[in-house]
Amino acid sequence: MKEMELKYGCNPNQKPSRVFMRDGSDLPITVLNGKPGYINLLDALNSWQLVKELKEATGMASAASFKHVSPAGAAVGKPLSPVERQMYFVEPDAQLTPISCAYIRARGADRLCSYGDWAALSEVCDAATAAYLKAEVSDGIIAPGYTPEALEILKSKKKGNYNVVQIDPAYHCAPEELKDVFGVTFQQGHNDFKIGPDLLSNIVTANKTLPPEAVTDMIVALITLKYTQSNSVCYVKDGQAIGVGAGQQSRIHCTRLAGQKADNWLLRQHPKVLGLSFVENIRRPDRDNAIDVYLSDEYEDVLADGVWQQTFQVKPEVLTAAEKKAWIARQTGVTCGSDAFFPFGDNVERARKSGVSYIAEPGGSIRDDHVIATADKYNMVMCFTGMRLFHH
Repeated sequence: MKEMELKYGCNPNQKPSRVFMRDGSDLPITVLNGKPGYINLLDALNSWQLVKELKEATGMASAASFKHVSPAGAAVGKPLSPVERQMYFVEPDAQLTPISCAYIRARGADRLCSYGDWAALSEVCDAATAAYLKAEVSDGIIAPGYTPEALEILKSKKKGNYNVVQIDPAYHCAPEELKDVFGVTFQQGHNDFKIGPDLLSNIVTANKTLPPEAVTDMIVALITLKYTQSNSVCYVKDGQAIGVGAGQQSRIHCTRLAGQKADNWLLRQHPKVLGLSFVENIRRPDRDNAIDVYLSDEYEDVLADGVWQQTFQVKPEVLTAAEKKAWIARQTGVTCGSDAFFPFGDNVERARKSGVSYIAEPGGSIRDDHVIATADKYNMVMCFTGMRLFHH
């Protein structure tokens, strides 16, 4: 297929709309089910690049959960712990595979932002992944292939209208890309910069002990940032993005936003959260929203008398500010990546509060000495990559 007509562009008034290859060749994607829209395909093509590069860099099955052309989460396919199975609402008897674990972890980073996501897989989609995805609110998926059982499961989603896209894994885009804005054409080279362990050799802090797990986490953070709307900062733990701060004008706001999401990810593992007793047949989005409000300063919105009964079988105890602070203080070994340099040490200070022990950023600020000194104050390991990763 050389082109695909779309219902409309970013908004219903933006017509006509289509995707096609400028050179007249066939599209590298095939729609196996549904009718993806303009934003769907933006998410699909950006998310595919992320998971493809992450698999190439780590050798592990990789997945991403995309919303509005930025990842809500990304992860490699490490096995889920019992706590992770519980916090990601995986059925106790579910038989998981590396690619299903990767997607469950990617979506689990920020379940609120992943509502209505676009899923991307580096591997052929199997039945285990499709079965988990079937129960979630999602707009579509892109993968290099689908098993017959997985395709049958996905085609039954959204009354048969779920978007299933297959991409040719051998496809390579042209070395130059064009983009029209307000009738003006922009041209640039495609960002084919490879992110790998060699990029992390310039350790600028006094502590230079960088374990293999932290190297993997830095790679996950940087590749995630490469496909996140800038400015952006990403926190990673154990091969999983646990907080992505995207599209902020200020670097410190990126760091705070990503840190708040990382804190929420950790708080969802608190015994009081894992012990929440929900009413039967509660919808997954309602459950996720309730957890989010319960962890916020507006917890009374779900705990007030006459209200909590709509969500919980038993009224939950309040998770106090002191309990939250103590639980978050347990966190350590987190990696923080930034798509551009930290201009001030305040970013390091904020990252430390979310358990960050490792930082990867380009360097190049006139205050690099202050940023390094702040990292040294907390015995962090910081790498200067020398490479900015802006994405727009």
